[in-house]
Amino acid sequence: MTRISSSQSAVTASWLVSGMDCASCAAKIRGAVERLPGVSDVKLSVMTETLTLALDEHQTKPTEVERKVSDLGYFVQRVEKPVREEDSNATSCGCGHAHEHKHGDHDHEEHGHDNHDHDTSLQNTSQKADSGHGLPGHLHEATPDGVSWYQTGKGRLVLGTGALLAAAWGLGLIAPAIAKWAFIAACLIGVAPVARRAFAALRAGMPFTIEMLMTIAAAGALVIGAAEEAALVVFLFAVGEVLEGVAANRARASIKALGDLVPKTAIVEEEGELHQVNASSLKIGQILLVRPGDRIPADGEISEGTSGIDESPVTGESVPKTKTLGEPVFAGSINREAVLRVRVTKTAEDNTIARIVRLVEEAQEARAPTERFIDRFSRFYMPAIVGLAILVALVPPLAMGGDWNTWIYRALALLLIGCPCALVISVPASIASALSTGAKNGLLMKGGVVIENLARVKTVAFDKTGTLTVGKPVVTNVRTFNATEAEVLALAAGVETGSSHPLAEAILALAASKGITPKIATDARAIVGRGVEAKVGGENVFVGSPRFAAEIGALSEAVSEAAEALEAEGKTVAAVFRGGRVIGLFALRDEPREDAKIAIAELKVLGVGSVMLTGDNARTGAAIAGSLGMDHKAELMPDQKVAAIKSLAAHDGVMMVGDGINDAPALAAASVGVAMGSGTDVALETADAAVLRSRVTDVPRMIRLSRAAMANIHQNIAIALGLKAVFLVTSVIGLTGLWIAILADTGATVIVTINALRLLTFKPEARS
Repeated sequence: MTRISSSQSAVTASWLVSGMDCASCAAKIRGAVERLPGVSDVKLSVMTETLTLALDEHQTKPTEVERKVSDLGYFVQRVEKPVREEDSNATSCGCGHAHEHKHGDHDHEEHGHDNHDHDTSLQNTSQKADSGHGLPGHLHEATPDGVSWYQTGKGRLVLGTGALLAAAWGLGLIAPAIAKWAFIAACLIGVAPVARRAFAALRAGMPFTIEMLMTIAAAGALVIGAAEEAALVVFLFAVGEVLEGVAANRARASIKALGDLVPKTAIVEEEGELHQVNASSLKIGQILLVRPGDRIPADGEISEGTSGIDESPVTGESVPKTKTLGEPVFAGSINREAVLRVRVTKTAEDNTIARIVRLVEEAQEARAPTERFIDRFSRFYMPAIVGLAILVALVPPLAMGGDWNTWIYRALALLLIGCPCALVISVPASIASALSTGAKNGLLMKGGVVIENLARVKTVAFDKTGTLTVGKPVVTNVRTFNATEAEVLALAAGVETGSSHPLAEAILALAASKGITPKIATDARAIVGRGVEAKVGGENVFVGSPRFAAEIGALSEAVSEAAEALEAEGKTVAAVFRGGRVIGLFALRDEPREDAKIAIAELKVLGVGSVMLTGDNARTGAAIAGSLGMDHKAELMPDQKVAAIKSLAAHDGVMMVGDGINDAPALAAASVGVAMGSGTDVALETADAAVLRSRVTDVPRMIRLSRAAMANIHQNIAIALGLKAVFLVTSVIGLTGLWIAILADTGATVIVTINALRLLTFKPEARS
């Protein structure tokens, strides 16, 4: 444990909470532990099923926290640090219903841990934490891989109560008196674990839970003699939980699949010998041997070899990239062609895949405004439903002489249909699915707030260099005067050999691409502000500014006109002198990315405007923006970019897209800041969102996904509230009974969950 700055007596403590896999679960646990003295800064991650809080152990012991959580029906296990996704994977999402926990990467036998690749703190605490776990009716159980739903406690409860129901119905044909007791037994067995959790929540100060409503309804039905319906209601409730668990697990599995992309082992080369080790133990600086077809086990840089690297697991980009000495590679990407040696630059917990998974997990905790509204609404809605049910049970018999059993029955049905499970899960289920789909497509969004803001974006502001353009100049034109292009290129490349200036690199790259060997140059020297001069074959050759040529009178009218025409296109011009005469001109420009024009067109189709904000000169800005069909503002200092963003944001939602470094102030000022970058620290951590493939077309894709997510949320809310409204009315007037009420409640929850999971298959590309 580590000390926190807020209090000298408080420490940060963490627990693994098995079965915490929906918003209601987190809310229940938060409500219980926040009431304890000395507890503050409570953080719950539904995705990783972890509870982290600041704890003053002089006021509350850790065991008291564990008792509170355990009483709610969850398996709680102390850890020294938050457990990541690879350490935990849970199934089901029951909105306060029973849950199960599934460890995808661990082999559990009777809830015990094996000794392979486990955190020491987990091993030390597993025995203690397991106390009482797996008791009858305790449904938050750890489930090994390969175990089917019917082998779990929740599954056995469904099968057991179902068998009792079937037996009771069979007995009803031959011995109705005995059948009644079979129905009562089925009801009591099914409702017992639910009632235990209901009273635990009541003791924690939360009386209005689905468990409490379910317990009251079942008990009330037994009291008024509706044992058959009570048993059926409990059975349908358990079936609904199993169905919800199967559906909700798909969203968690899609995130877990990201972590599984990194291989578990790596081949390390040390002193000429090869050793296979756990990838989780790799240290910075180690040399890895990566064979063709292998996944790269760590972030690193190539120290030997050239090969095509498939980065689709990390960035979503399906076309392999050829990479060679000194270039970065990411964990989880696939070596396609040749043997590579890779020097490790990031430890396992900090590699790109791990950080992507961590960011998506953390994004689950950033609740959307809509979700917060639903939570506040539910706090008033539940007591209102309970109050209405009491009125339905009392007023007609007392005021109008109605039959007590009839109106109590209707009140119980009202309680069941009033459960807000479907409403509570409607938003987080959609957000989780959207975040998962985005991560698979190289689109990282940090939570529901970002998704909502993205869906409202009406203008996208782009930085120019490195965002709309590739970030390095290339030669676009070569003009010659009394010399051949090959001759001009050979001379210029000879003079520029050894220079690291971007213009020099562009000229050398062009010569190499055309197979032209640079002339041998000697006595090279840089002339500050002018260019580079050297001797080639006994003659002075100069590569530099045309203005210098004009100053010394070496610029003819034809050369001057050609230079001005190229500069008018927003290009930088370099002249090549030989013997005091200009023999050639190079036009260079940082060219737009290939997909930039397509992206701007797609934004227009979405009804989203675009503007380029650049610190470059007005002529270059106008040329680039004009070629892309967008507005622009040039010669902006960083504070002027911020002012421009604020001006745009005064009217509508604004997205700022930049490289995440020098655009940080503008990214922060926008409604949504989006960083371009292939898995860099800055791209992943500084902005609200990131496009890992560095493709401009991913910007409209992100907006499409966010809009689809918000549409899905609105559909879910409409389904949840619509079904509630219909069945509330039919329950009060007696058209629907208890089993229809619970079926409608469970059905609504399953429907909104399945609807949310449709986002896992959403394709954010533009539809033709």
